[in-house]
Order: sequence, then structure tokens, then C-alpha cells
Amino acid sequence: MAAAREPHEPEKKPFKLLGILDVENTPCARESILYGSLGSVVAGLGHFLVTSRIRRSCDVGVGGFILVTLGCWFHCRYNFAKQRIQERIAREGIKNKILYESTHLDPERKIESSNSN
Repeated sequence: MAAAREPHEPEKKPFKLLGILDVENTPCARESILYGSLGSVVAGLGHFLVTSRIRRSCDVGVGGFILVTLGCWFHCRYNFAKQRIQERIAREGIKNKILYESTHLDPERKIESSNSN
């Protein structure tokens, strides 16, 4: 059961990135943004320590942010979709198990009867 909101609590507004991406309710968005910002700092700082060029290091940092964010986003969304497919298959299997249990269509019953022969 979800926690009920107290009547005196103000309604919490969702955090939207650039006004379009609801980070709180979109799966994988928060992790992708966090990993992207870490990748930005690492790439920009690493490039600066190697070359000492400030402007190019900022460009590398922005590029690192974009690459890491998109990479994490696609990886996470792929795993999320794969997990949803597996959950759907398991849900259908459980439904079929409940539906066909102890009937002549039960596959386990056919296996048991063929083993006893």
C-alpha cells in the first residue's frame, strides 16, 4: 500500500531536466545523468591534466557527458525492456500453471504419466 500524503504537506513538484525529462519518474534517467556528470568531470579533468588546454578540456568534458549519458541510458533501457519481457513471460507461465493445473491439459501430468509407463 502506498504511503498516504499528510494533508498539511505541500505537494512535491517533479524535477524536470530542461523542462522535458521527468527525472524522478522516468526509469534510468537519474542514473544516466549522474554517471554522465561523473564522466564529464573525469574526461575534462583528465584532458586538462594531460594537455593544460582549458577550452579544449571543457569541450572534451561536454562530449564525455553526452557519450556517457547516452551509453548508460541505452544500456539501462535495454536491460529494463529485457526484464519486463522476462516478467511478462513468467506472469503468463504462472497464469497458465494456475489455469491448467490438474486438468488433462497439464504438461506436468503428461510427463508423470509417461514416466510411470
